[in-house]
This record gives sequence, structure tokens and C-alpha cells, in this order.
Amino acid sequence: MLIRKPSDIAPSEITPLQHYLDRRKFMMAGAAGLLMASDAFAALSFKKGTSVLAANDKPNSLRDITHYNNYYEFGSGKSDPSENAGVLKTHPWSIVVDGAVEKARTFDIDTLLRLPLEERIYRHRCVEGWSMVIPWVGFPLAALLKQMKLTAKARYVAFETLNRPSEMPGMAEGLLAWPYREGLRIDEAMHPLTLLAVGLYGNVLPNQNGAPIRLVVPWKYGFKSIKAIVRIHLTDTQPQTSWNLATPNEYGFYSNVNPTVDHPRWSQANERRIGEFLRRPTQMFNGYGSQVASLYQGMDLRKNF
Repeated sequence: MLIRKPSDIAPSEITPLQHYLDRRKFMMAGAAGLLMASDAFAALSFKKGTSVLAANDKPNSLRDITHYNNYYEFGSGKSDPSENAGVLKTHPWSIVVDGAVEKARTFDIDTLLRLPLEERIYRHRCVEGWSMVIPWVGFPLAALLKQMKLTAKARYVAFETLNRPSEMPGMAEGLLAWPYREGLRIDEAMHPLTLLAVGLYGNVLPNQNGAPIRLVVPWKYGFKSIKAIVRIHLTDTQPQTSWNLATPNEYGFYSNVNPTVDHPRWSQANERRIGEFLRRPTQMFNGYGSQVASLYQGMDLRKNF
């Protein structure tokens, strides 16, 4: 399967789940000036260990994933990102990695795409109480950070989104202080589940889903997975994050999926999987507890919400 523009692909072309899971390798190639065919795109292997899913956790459709989004830079409605994000120019694109590193560096997106890419099917749980299952394409954040020779002060990782109001009409609504910011503790950032995604369903990552590169932290609520990243800053201080700054009593720094800690305005005990009628119970750490619970040993997860 080749990576192509999402507009080139009909839903009928999406690979059936069983074939998708059975396929061991495919070649990455380019489109839309973002992923250009070259020897830089090597065969990628699907690692089953990164998909901890129950039998009824089938991936959502491409349309679900690309037309039901929260991306407030393009508007506050769920359909606003798919309607408005097409004007965003995602190539050329660069990401600055600086702070507590031996030498700051700026990476071109095409350079990052030469890293070995992987298919990973992850659950996605929104803090609003809905969920999806998404087949991402990307590489571990650790693969990038390990190139930077972190110093002893690299205790946290701060992320920053593109700030381009001329192409992001939702910024005019003033819902948040822009640019969008997020952060992780260094052990969270280096965890093998933490992904920098550049595609989904084997295709170029659509603008409304965070093109050209976004973070995916599957055991945390979706707003932690910052989109359209332009800066990654290593620091010894817990970084400020956009939703925590806006409403600190509702959105904590950690924001781990926790069905026992309700949002002040709604329960987190269950969720609505997009495309399904009945709600289902929410799992602690979104079902990834066996891999990540040890990161929080001894912490009060009600206080550190």
C-alpha cells in the first residue's frame, strides 16, 4: 500500500482489518508534496505488541477518524477541522528540538520521515467521553529524543503547535491562549508506546488529524496528543499546558484516562465509541495499564489527575 493523499482514497479501498493485521510490510511513498517517493522510505513492519485491543476493538472507519475531530485552531465544532484545515500548508515544515540537550537542532519533516516507521493500532479516548480506535503510522518519540544527547536537566518535554492564524481560522474564537502547548514527563515521553504519528490507515496524515506530525499518547486523554508540532523543548520544569492554564480544576497535567476520577461536569466511568449506540466501560489507562501503570507507582492519581 502506498501513502497517498486522503482525498484520493474511497472508503471502499480501506484495507479490511484481518488483511491489515496480517500484512507484515508495505512501502511508504509520497504525495501532496509531503511524502515524496524516494529511497528514504524503507519497508515498515507492524509490531503486534503495540496493539493491545479486545476482540470488539476494530478500527473506526477513515471517515469517522477524519470527520469527527477536536482541533480548535480550526473551529470548535466536530466537523470544523475537516471543513477548514485544508488551507493549512504542511510542507515545507520543520521542528526545533532544544533546551536541555547538548546541541539544539532543527529537523526538516522529510528528514524525520526517514526514521523507521511502524503501524500501530491504538485506542483513542477523548476527555469528553467518546472514543475511537485508530491505525496510526509513525515512530516512537524516543527514537527522536535519543538523537539529541539529553542532559541531566531533561526531566520534562514541552511541545508547541504551529501558530499561524491566517490559516487557522478557529484561533479567532479565542477559546485558548495560542499557540497550543502540551507536555510530558521524560519517562512518559521515552515510553515505547509514545508515538510521533505522520499517517493513519497507511495514508498521509490529514490536516484535520494533525499533519504533518503529531503526538499520540494512548493512555492519556486525547487533548494531550498535540497536533502540528513545531517545537519540542527539554526542560527541568514541569511545562505549562494549554487546557491546564485555561481550566486547571478540570484538566490536570497528567490527564491519564481514569474511570474513577470524573470530570467536574460529567462521569468518566464509560464512553461512547464513535459508530456504536451503546456506551462501554472505560478502562484504566485506556487499557494500557499493564505497560504504563508502573510509571505512576506511589502517586495519588486522584490528586495528580
